[in-house]
Amino acid sequence: MNILLTGAAGQVGSEVVQLHDDGFRVAAFGRDEVDIANAQDVERALDRTQPDLLVNCAAYTAVDRAEDERELAHRINAEAVALIGRLCAARNVGVLHLSTDYVFDGQKDGAYAEDDPPAPLGAYGETKRAGEAALRSANERHLILRLSWVFGRLGRSFVDTILRLARERTELTVVDDQVGSPSPAADIAAAIRTMALASQRKNVWGTYHFAARPVLSWCAFARRIVALSQELGVLSSAPTVRAIATSEWPTKAARPLNSQLDAAKLEAVFGIAPKPWEPRLRDYLRLLGAEADR
Repeated sequence: MNILLTGAAGQVGSEVVQLHDDGFRVAAFGRDEVDIANAQDVERALDRTQPDLLVNCAAYTAVDRAEDERELAHRINAEAVALIGRLCAARNVGVLHLSTDYVFDGQKDGAYAEDDPPAPLGAYGETKRAGEAALRSANERHLILRLSWVFGRLGRSFVDTILRLARERTELTVVDDQVGSPSPAADIAAAIRTMALASQRKNVWGTYHFAARPVLSWCAFARRIVALSQELGVLSSAPTVRAIATSEWPTKAARPLNSQLDAAKLEAVFGIAPKPWEPRLRDYLRLLGAEADR
């Protein structure tokens, strides 16, 4: 199977690249190589690679900055996705596109299902919702995978932020009333591979949710990051992690209080069951520890 991957330098994209093998060949392009908002760039990449599926990991993800850069966020997260959908549809190529829990307002009790109505709180979520709608209209051969709380080896994840602050401060304050499940980029990439291969054998097109386990708050996640980092020697000392309410940590863009995603459909269709996220966190922290010892 031939995959055209955009956003190859990001947390998830860089993990998809690692899955390249004889049965899953990945032609990977970063932002400097293929601007997904540029028709000529996308057309050249499609004509050059002749893919069975385009996997789009490219996105505008600066949640707060999107409030001031709505046009740019919309161009990348919505208009470019529509463009990809149209160009791929004209070549009978499917699209697997990554989306987000931010399409929901976080007011639901319990986990969000795929057919729950979107109600974004800010510009980022609205542009991602618009991108989903545009892709559905442009290309019936689409897979939309919604994610939450992604962390991985590259990029600026919550894990990296907590580690940086833990080295600088003796106390961290982290919101305790926003809940979700941390999602390891490597496990997301493995799910993408499974979904991509299945799409060549049967009609599985549609929208799906990815989730790991267990669900917890940002504060509880921060405490686990700090505890494991000290246990594995990444941190020599551990700061206190103090719980606060979202109202005590104002941000330009509102965040959903509930980011839980119900992954039952993903498991039923593809056999991808939620996995524990902590082993992947341990792996990442061990990697950091090994790099520090060199």
